[in-house]
Amino acid sequence: MKKYFLSITAAALILTAGCQSKSQTSAKDTENSKDTTVQSEKAADQTRPVDVSKIKPADAKTILSRKQVPVLCYHQIRNWKPTDGKVGKDYIVEIQNFKDQIKLLADSGYHSILPDQLYAYLNTGAPLPSKPIMFTFDDTDMDQFTIAAPTLKKYGFKAVYFIMTVSIGRKGKFVDYMTKEQIKQLSDAGNVIGSHTYDHKNFKKYQGKDWEEQLDKPTKKLEEITGKKMTEFAYPFGLWNAQGFPELKKRGFRMAFSLADKRDQNDPLFTIRRIIASGYWSPKTLHNSIKNSF
Repeated sequence: MKKYFLSITAAALILTAGCQSKSQTSAKDTENSKDTTVQSEKAADQTRPVDVSKIKPADAKTILSRKQVPVLCYHQIRNWKPTDGKVGKDYIVEIQNFKDQIKLLADSGYHSILPDQLYAYLNTGAPLPSKPIMFTFDDTDMDQFTIAAPTLKKYGFKAVYFIMTVSIGRKGKFVDYMTKEQIKQLSDAGNVIGSHTYDHKNFKKYQGKDWEEQLDKPTKKLEEITGKKMTEFAYPFGLWNAQGFPELKKRGFRMAFSLADKRDQNDPLFTIRRIIASGYWSPKTLHNSIKNSF
């Protein structure tokens, strides 16, 4: 996966005149009011807290037998620039396209879920909302806070934000990054913060002090920021190896998210599949990809 590193890297409503248009506007206002109520109820229902403290992990066969829940992975949400390369654009979803994607998913009846719900479902078969989906964001980009989060909130959706701690509060050459205060605000609003290492080093190459630098220190920092225990991890580049699973487990991680086509047959909880929401995809293409990939 190509990543952007630090240097150190609606349509508007048309108003018409006349008695008939006023009547239509009034009807629309009533409808919009109903929509807002429905969205509020939807938000309260789809991410209800789940107590997973007493859940015992199921065997791999049981977990693998359950239907996979679609998990989307986003990176940058901004308009393309002339300097963006062909490959880079795959990881940059333009602003209006992102908003249109989320609206289509909401209109199609999807309900966002969070890791606790997924964990309970995979291990115990606990019920999920109809058409569940998980939104995840990697790398701490500022536009995830300023554009993505408000858009998701509009439709009652919540998400998981995987934070790369080296970038917190920094301003990069191509992108700015979230501050500690913004990360905490996302967490306090009911979203989940997960770990994405210190500086995106390939998980498959960890040895020696890498476990402390890439897992222990970032985890401690994120727990200090949010006041919550880190239990979810996303592999840099989506790359993993089974030899590292014990290191994640002994640090209290319950699930880890990859980008692979297949899950590990012995530890599927540590290879939860995601698909990248490509910058080249229209809302309809994204919708079709979700159905075809999961």
